[in-house]
Amino acid sequence: MSRKTLIALISAAAALAAVVFIFPDNKNAEKAPESAPVDASTASRRIDYFASHGWEVEEIAEKNVIVPSDFSQAYEDYARIQDKQGLPLRKYAGRNAQLYVYEVKNYSPESRKMLAELLVCSDTAIASMVYSDDGGSVRLAVG
Repeated sequence: MSRKTLIALISAAAALAAVVFIFPDNKNAEKAPESAPVDASTASRRIDYFASHGWEVEEIAEKNVIVPSDFSQAYEDYARIQDKQGLPLRKYAGRNAQLYVYEVKNYSPESRKMLAELLVCSDTAIASMVYSDDGGSVRLAVG
């Protein structure tokens, strides 16, 4: 595994872990209705997903992961973001998935390198996020 790929995966993990500190615990928040499934079966469809929300991305890494069966507080906060975006992360608890990491080409606040991630299970996008590669000091929903 190249150093660049390793750094991208570590940054993705750090961003996910840091979600706990950024998003307040709001168990009474309303969920957005789940939208139609997002086809993520091919590289071009995954890139089109980001493009449909105005992001220009280039894939830099992918990794097999398992969506936890029981969500930690950090993962619960991450799941709430997906609920608000209408993505079905919760339905895929305990399943194998692919994590795709992208470099964002058209957005760089204060010259920060930005990354995007897309979690895919059974060719369906189940979670997504955009964040800075400095440990996630900037985090944004994709849509």
